[in-house]
Amino acid sequence: MNLQDAKRIVRAAQAAIDAAPAGASADALAAHVTQDYRWRGYHPFGDLAGAGAVASAFWDPLKTALTRLQRREDIFFAGLNEIDGFQSTWVVSMGHLMGLFDAPWLGIRPTRKMAFLRYCSFDRVADGRIVETAFYIDIPHLMAQAGQNPFGPQTGAFMVQPGPLTHDGLLDAPQPEDAGARTRAAINAMIGDLGTWQLGLPLEEELARTWHDDMIWWGPHGIGASYTIERYAKQHSGPFRAAFTDRTGTGHVARLAEGHYGGFFGWPNFTARHTGGFMGMPATGQLGEFRVIDIYRRSGDKLAENWVFIDLLHYWKSQGVDILARATEIGG
Repeated sequence: MNLQDAKRIVRAAQAAIDAAPAGASADALAAHVTQDYRWRGYHPFGDLAGAGAVASAFWDPLKTALTRLQRREDIFFAGLNEIDGFQSTWVVSMGHLMGLFDAPWLGIRPTRKMAFLRYCSFDRVADGRIVETAFYIDIPHLMAQAGQNPFGPQTGAFMVQPGPLTHDGLLDAPQPEDAGARTRAAINAMIGDLGTWQLGLPLEEELARTWHDDMIWWGPHGIGASYTIERYAKQHSGPFRAAFTDRTGTGHVARLAEGHYGGFFGWPNFTARHTGGFMGMPATGQLGEFRVIDIYRRSGDKLAENWVFIDLLHYWKSQGVDILARATEIGG
């Protein structure tokens, strides 16, 4: 499918969903998706089937809680999926859903103030409709804004995360094919170096092969954001590698790029055994799944920025800790 046609289909679906009031999301979504539509979401939503299920579980309750909801998009691009030999077409959208937090949602208490929910969606488009979606959000980040921080002190910084430094992430117009190929190559080189953490180089030297020295890693709440290779190594990558063993190779459902932007998602991306303590919690010795979305901005031949969504609620649930229930029951 032509990438511009795919973008128009997703833009139309976004407009319909954004305009629909709470209670009308199912009809708005159904007009743009297939009958066997699949939606993969952040815990506690999981794997849903059909427009009605997605609307009743996610969109209608969210619109009831975050009134006057608006989409504040920072990145938008499309591409062919490298994982299936460039056969399927996907469209990526990333930013924040912002509204007035006026009613409870998932046990999170309303503030009656502005609130920002980080989101990233991957939509597969075929024959004029959206066939499947991966929709990852950052619920712990919203909880922290509402004064119900589910985690202890994090190694990186907490903030409402901005879009790209270059302010050029909305790729509504066609992009040169060679630019997307260079972005894919940079992402694949980074994945190749990452492997199963067995490259053998000192961490900062490994990272410098594929990242700019002033890189920014916009991590999920509970871990936080880091600036420069040196701080990223100290504030996330080093502690993360020290906390886990038996990491599997990276597996993705979709990986694509257009222009200077690219990204991927997995279901899960990898598994690893928690043996060293993570996010202030003791080691469990158990394997756990990491469902992740990564979005990248390339500058030259290296990666400059990375926005990361990790389903930490799903991960900790697999370790026997229901973070959402624990945090929302306190003072409830």
